[in-house]
Amino acid sequence: MEVVGPNDFQRPPGGTAVTIGAYDGVHIGHRKLLERIRSHSRRLGLESVVVTFDRHPASVIRPESAPKLLTDLTQKLELLAECEVDVTMVVPFDADRAEEPAEEFVSAVLVETLGARVVVVGEDFHFGHNRRGNVALLRRLGEHHGFDVDDVKLTGEDGAIVSSTRIRALLSAGDVVGAGELLGRPHQVRGRVVRGDGRGGRELGYPTANVDVPERMVLPGIGIFAGWYTHPDGATGAAAISVGRRPTFYPPEDGHASELVEAYLLDFEGDLYGEEARVSFVERLRDERRFERAEDLVDQMARDVERTREVLSGPEGRRWAQTT
Repeated sequence: MEVVGPNDFQRPPGGTAVTIGAYDGVHIGHRKLLERIRSHSRRLGLESVVVTFDRHPASVIRPESAPKLLTDLTQKLELLAECEVDVTMVVPFDADRAEEPAEEFVSAVLVETLGARVVVVGEDFHFGHNRRGNVALLRRLGEHHGFDVDDVKLTGEDGAIVSSTRIRALLSAGDVVGAGELLGRPHQVRGRVVRGDGRGGRELGYPTANVDVPERMVLPGIGIFAGWYTHPDGATGAAAISVGRRPTFYPPEDGHASELVEAYLLDFEGDLYGEEARVSFVERLRDERRFERAEDLVDQMARDVERTREVLSGPEGRRWAQTT
């Protein structure tokens, strides 16, 4: 897959089959759109193109209430590349773009830049200033400019709508299994391993990698999880993962503990500090809780590790290991 900006795209003589959207998560609903543009491109001999943005449009339009992200731009492009589209065009989204009327976006991007002949979108697609553009307007503009519009209902196997908003809600509730089914893979966060309190290895006997996940990214709801840890070289190992505030050592009433992602790598010895880690969540094991004694926490951590082994050695754990 080629990744280009609007000024770098060489419009093919035959035109393009295009889909447009934020594509946050590149979930199974998005993949229906991608399969549809591949189908149109094969049928008509067109180049398949995804138009997406360098940031989530809501971060510019309404930054105070913009959703946290399921994928950053790098991961989104990796996932799109797996879907075998020909080109992804990354359009800068700034204040000027937010004010651009829907008609101008169609004329400038879809017609002039891409030479679109087929445009594939979700049936609830909106675009342009004040989200005034919709499928009906797109069809009218297509009749004028000479492209067809194919709107697709983004549903899962159960017939329910699949959306990034729905996935965020599942993650917030700690339902990483449900979120993974809609994503088509485990939810993954990325960040650099940084130094923490040092208590995990020194006092508890379970050294953890403290992964500094950017604030803009979605974390699952607080709890203990079984999942996978992937090193920069692609090597992947089982991990018991905590997303929480360490209430045994930082009582909630003190209000001092920040939310952390800590991964204990099973059967691993080595220095992880400074590496860029990928942490994937397969199953929620339990709530985070406060223990009166550190010894009780250690006993619980031992049970968490054994449960992690059971989960990840089972069919679902092995299945998801192939997608991290």
